[in-house]
Amino acid sequence: MAITDWPASERPREKLIELGAQALSDAELLAIFLRVGVVGKSAVDLSRDLLRQFGSLNGIFAASEHELSQVHGIGTSKYVQLQAIFEMSRRALNEQLQQRDILKSPQQVHDYLVLKLGGLSKEVFLVLFLDIQNHLLATEELFSGTLTQTSIYPREVIKRALHHNAASVIFAHNHPSGVASQSVADEQLTKHLKSALALVDVQVLDHIIVAGNQTCSFSERGLL
Repeated sequence: MAITDWPASERPREKLIELGAQALSDAELLAIFLRVGVVGKSAVDLSRDLLRQFGSLNGIFAASEHELSQVHGIGTSKYVQLQAIFEMSRRALNEQLQQRDILKSPQQVHDYLVLKLGGLSKEVFLVLFLDIQNHLLATEELFSGTLTQTSIYPREVIKRALHHNAASVIFAHNHPSGVASQSVADEQLTKHLKSALALVDVQVLDHIIVAGNQTCSFSERGLL
């Protein structure tokens, strides 16, 4: 059955207008973007197929053009539009973090990092550089690959912190395995970097691990 044949209260567009975007499921939001389905499937059905295949919205955003084009009804045009929406979302959150005290907006920080890291297939280590008022100065990807204490160089982190004249930093990295929990190696790395940055009077506010849509905060777990 086509979406136009559904009761008005169940149609994604009408539901959004009446209740707001937050009331819609991931599939319903994606269906509004897709607009139309394919023969035998509504846009909502196609959206559910995409979510099953790629695991989440982040998984869809992280998929390559080739991977998405394997899905009937999704081509280069939809891929380009998805990437544009994804990047606009990241930039909007980045702008908000630049304008307010990050420590008063922890959920926005987590949301921003999920957008940055949640769909990646390799480990990436980011540093958020903050000023004295905890406003975001810059976000930089400093290392990627297998992240260990020996593969992440404190001198490089210190150099970038001094470059931005940062008063504090937040570390973040992803676990492609899908487990949002710190390892012993993660704890050792954090202590190592915290000690090094203390020498130049830069405070470590948090280390956040991202796994898909889930996050783990060292600060919230009392590990700093």
